[in-house]
Amino acid sequence: MYPSAGAMNAAAAAAAVAAARHPGPPQPGQPIKFTVGESCDRIKEEFNFLQAQYHNLKLECEKLASEKIEIQRHYVMYYEMSYGLNVEMHKQTEIAKRLNAIIAQILPFLSQEHQQQVASAVERAKQVTMTELNAIIGQQRPDLPRLLQQMHAAHLPAHGAPPLPLLGQGALPPAGLLGLGVPHHPLSVLAKPPDHHRADDKGNGISSAEERHRNSISPGEREKYRTRSPAEPDHKKLKKEEKDMGHELVVDDASEEPTSPHNGAPSPRENGLDKLQPKKEHPPHSPRAYSFHVSAEGQMQPVPFPPDALMGPGIPRHARQVSALAHGEVVCAVTVSSPTKYVYTGGKGCVKVWDISQPSKAPVSQLDCLQRDNYIRSVKLLPDGRTLIVGGEASNLSIWDLASPTPRIKAELTSSAPACYALAISPDSKVCFSCCSDGNIAVWDLHNQTLVRQFQGHTDGASCIDISADGTKLWTGGLDNTVRSWDLREGRQLQQHDFSSQIFSLGYCPTGEWLAVGMENSNVEVLHAVKPDKYQLHLHESCVLSLRFASCGKWFVSTGKDNLLNAWRTPYGASIFQSKESSSVLSCDISSDDKYIVTGSGDKKATVYEVIY
Repeated sequence: MYPSAGAMNAAAAAAAVAAARHPGPPQPGQPIKFTVGESCDRIKEEFNFLQAQYHNLKLECEKLASEKIEIQRHYVMYYEMSYGLNVEMHKQTEIAKRLNAIIAQILPFLSQEHQQQVASAVERAKQVTMTELNAIIGQQRPDLPRLLQQMHAAHLPAHGAPPLPLLGQGALPPAGLLGLGVPHHPLSVLAKPPDHHRADDKGNGISSAEERHRNSISPGEREKYRTRSPAEPDHKKLKKEEKDMGHELVVDDASEEPTSPHNGAPSPRENGLDKLQPKKEHPPHSPRAYSFHVSAEGQMQPVPFPPDALMGPGIPRHARQVSALAHGEVVCAVTVSSPTKYVYTGGKGCVKVWDISQPSKAPVSQLDCLQRDNYIRSVKLLPDGRTLIVGGEASNLSIWDLASPTPRIKAELTSSAPACYALAISPDSKVCFSCCSDGNIAVWDLHNQTLVRQFQGHTDGASCIDISADGTKLWTGGLDNTVRSWDLREGRQLQQHDFSSQIFSLGYCPTGEWLAVGMENSNVEVLHAVKPDKYQLHLHESCVLSLRFASCGKWFVSTGKDNLLNAWRTPYGASIFQSKESSSVLSCDISSDDKYIVTGSGDKKATVYEVIY
């Protein structure tokens, strides 16, 4: 068999290409002869070479396509920022025009001398030099010169610099332009999954505070401020939704589909501190601080705990879970009787009463309250243990007579607000205070069962409340990012503290001076009643839903959507112990003898802990 003419031509062509690419030493006078196998090998080699070239070109095209998409994304981002800047520029221009018109109208009413002074001052105000602008920008972004130097050293183009924040009240933040999310309604954050960054968290175990105490004074702690997007996936389902004045009221439950989170207004600055604190870099495996002292000037320093922070009379060593009370619905409210005998758990449409000495049995009684599908938000016992007050997702409060052979409703208090988020009772048991969803604090005369006063100040729902031990001062927290104190003798507001996050829980120390506040941004802050100093505590990984002081005032507990129960030392926040449950912990209470802690959670049960000293 001889090769065909076509095969010979192909072989000759392949040989010519191969010779052109891999020329060998010239051998004149010798004919070039290839066998069929050699020709096929050369063709195969050329095919592999072309295939490799094609693969490289394909990878290059894919890389260019991804770069194109990235450039387009940056283009859209900068276009939106440019649009926001343009809107802000036109707004400021219009403001300047209106102010000039006002000045021109007022100027003739001044004396001639004052007219000249004002006119010259206005002209001077219009002369803004680049030096002044650079100084202003430097104050707003003190890190900008350093960033530019780093970019220059890295041979980066100038347009790679991070965009400056939009200044002024009317500025549109890039996060808003890009849909990166704004603060939610406080109870709708239960729609968001808890963040889990702690690798050492155990199931339901209680972790000792010894290691955290030893590690607490590291200055290299990064602060646990996080931005959260409303587009995050939802692991915990939502159960109940109620719209009060355009807001959502949601209860964590794993049995139904989630509802959409509600977007609120941007938060103001908190006592001179931005909501997002810069993270502090620290070496790997270094101990991390979680308690910080914040001075009146806003300076944050890790707290060096005293030697007796975790020891001494009245300070627990740990807590032991002794029982679980299967309520059957999400437990949004709990309270413990005094003396410690009964636990009251509030869920959907009813309060169940449990004998703490027989937790495995069925509830002692069930009190059907409000409407069948309405969640109970707060239950309060009068000190004599004979009367229970219940409030929740309804306009009325139920007053129960527990002394009768069968518990019965003896009165109902009706307000204009569609829901009550929290209750407090005066030390003399004569007055009840209810936090209303419209922001008002209703004051009820329990003897005459009448509304005697309303404290008005919160611009959004009032979410939490506590009263001083002497009954003269009331503290309330709201969804308007404020905590307010009220003088109960004069019936007026005393103080207002502004924060960068919605307030979900608070407690006033029974021994006075200190107020602990739990917030949506996962922080616990401990404020002094008079002084401007405060402490910031960062152990929760999600919003802090409830908070309670022990009767001795030496410690308090907080619970959150991160499933955690944290016990803290008053006021500096040394962590005494920590327990992790299987679902969001929505409520808590401490017995009057400080021997038991009860929590209510999203997995439809209440948990009883024995405090070990």
